[in-house]
Order: sequence, then C-alpha cells, then structure tokens
Amino acid sequence: MGVSAVLAVGLGVVGVWLPVPYVGLGPGPVFDTLGSVNPGQAGADPIITITGTTTYPADGQLDLTTVSVYGADSGELTLSRALQFWLDRDFAVVPTEVLYPDEKTPEELQREVAAEMEQSQQSAVVAALRELKIPVTTTIVIKATAADSPAAAVLRPDDVITAVDGLPVKDVDALRTALGARPPGGEVRVTYTRGGVSSTATLRTVASADNERRAVIGVDLREESEYPFTVSLRTDKVGGPSAGLMFALGIIEALTPGSLTSGVHVAGTGTISDSGEVGPIGGIQQKLIAAARAGATQFLVPADNFADAEESRPDGLTLHKVGTLDDALAALARIRSAA
Repeated sequence: MGVSAVLAVGLGVVGVWLPVPYVGLGPGPVFDTLGSVNPGQAGADPIITITGTTTYPADGQLDLTTVSVYGADSGELTLSRALQFWLDRDFAVVPTEVLYPDEKTPEELQREVAAEMEQSQQSAVVAALRELKIPVTTTIVIKATAADSPAAAVLRPDDVITAVDGLPVKDVDALRTALGARPPGGEVRVTYTRGGVSSTATLRTVASADNERRAVIGVDLREESEYPFTVSLRTDKVGGPSAGLMFALGIIEALTPGSLTSGVHVAGTGTISDSGEVGPIGGIQQKLIAAARAGATQFLVPADNFADAEESRPDGLTLHKVGTLDDALAALARIRSAA
C-alpha cells in the first residue's frame, strides 16, 4: 500500500473520533406523576405531594415523558457517534446551535431549563386549581430590569405589577398580552406596588429582542401564587417546561374522587399556561417511543405537534390531540368510556 493510501486510511480512522458540532436526541425516562420519583426504593418521594386538604387514591398511570440529550456536556459528538444516532430511527441528530442558541454554554442552558421547569410546575398548579374552581391569587413580581430598559429608572426587583393603562393584569400572560396589543415605541401606564404602596409610572415601550413587533418594557418577571393548601412537585434530573400538562392532570387526579384513567396507562407531554392552554414541545418522536417502551397505550399530544406525532406513532399507541387542559380531560373521559 502506498504512503498516501496509508495516510488516508489513518486520517479516516482518526476522523471518526473527531468531535462534530451536533448533539443526539433519544427516548428519555418516563415518570408517573401519580407515583414516586424513584419507584421501588425505600422512602421514595412522591412526585406530587399535597398537604392541607383531602386527597384521593389513584389507579392507572399519567406519565410525563422526556428526551435524553447525548453530547450535552460538551455540545459535541464524535463523528462515529453522530453516524450511529443518524442510522438509528429512534434517535435524532441536530446541530448544537439548536439547543445552545446564541452560543449559550451547557451551564447557562442548564440554568434556563431549571427555571423553565420551576415555572412549568407553578403554572401546572395554577391551571389545575382554576380548573377545579379552587381560589388562586397570583401576583406578578419583578425579578430584574434590563440596564438599558425603559423600566430600569423606575421599577425595582420585588415590585409587584398590578395594572396596565388602568386595567388589572392577573398573571404574566395577561401582562404580556396587554403590552403586546400596542406597537413598540408608545407610552404605557404601569401600576405597581412597592412596600405596600401603590404607584403609577408612564414608560415608553421598546421592541422585544425576539420579535420586533412586540412591545416590552424590559423586565424579567416571576409569578407568586397563593392558594388554600400546599402543592409540591418534584422530579430528578428533568428540566424544561414540557411536563406542565401531565403535572396538571396529576394534581387534578389527586384532588378529585374517582379515576381520570380507569386504570389505563396514559402518557403525554405539553407545556401549560396558567389559563390551561397546552403548548408545543420538542422531541415528540423520542417521547412517543419512550412512552411505548414504558407500556403506555394512550398519548396526549399538543395540537401543534400532532401532525409530526402521527408520522412517527409507534404501533399500539393511540394519540389524542389536545390544545387545552379541558381538551386533555375530555380525552381522558373518552379513554375511560372505552376502558
């Protein structure tokens, strides 16, 4: 064999171990929201804990589904690993920038997905309790203001926003809708309380960084909700907002007599807002596979993901398209009637 041929073979062998800017997505673990974080282990903590009110036993399963990310620590795969995932129909290979936009580091992304999970859990509780007509009081609290934003000179962390142009806003979604109803560059009157004292400031809006037609005032917000008992949610090593729908259904199951599933193994996914709207998620193909492997026979799919889900539905898994929490409950009623 000539020297050039030997060199080419050598470079080819080395090449398969070189890193490429891609990550792999595969079916992740599933968690029964009606069960425990680590089922089968002594002293395993329940995923949903409710104290201070009556709860009811449940049968069946309401699984939240996840996606495992390979190469997340470095943002890279070896070429051989990327090819292996590409040839396996259960996996997807996507450019690193899809998960790490704007050159975000894995550490920054981890903080983001943890914050998204926390917000998702809060929204799940609020949506579930509102569905059950249980009183919920929500306040909009400022976490921070952008240094060059219209709000920076007036508003401070821990201020509570109560109204826009004199109209009350009950949650972050309502605030964003109120601001988004006007073009950037206009003036808006924001009513807020600080230390129990109410004030109103007139601020000029600017364009959102992700949508030049959406008006914002440059604040980072959180919601604080109060209700007549305590709801705690937990999972291990799961982040992002896509478990919201299944958390909400698990809470409703725990707070109502009877069974939402009649013993049927149901899985699903979807973000949820305080008002009960179900939003799209990523990795639907991998989540369907994870659910089927776990034994689920029914799957709740966000409406915006339904077309993709139909194309990759595993055998034996029935799909139900849901756009709201009410849609999901109606789907469960159909599942019960067929059980």
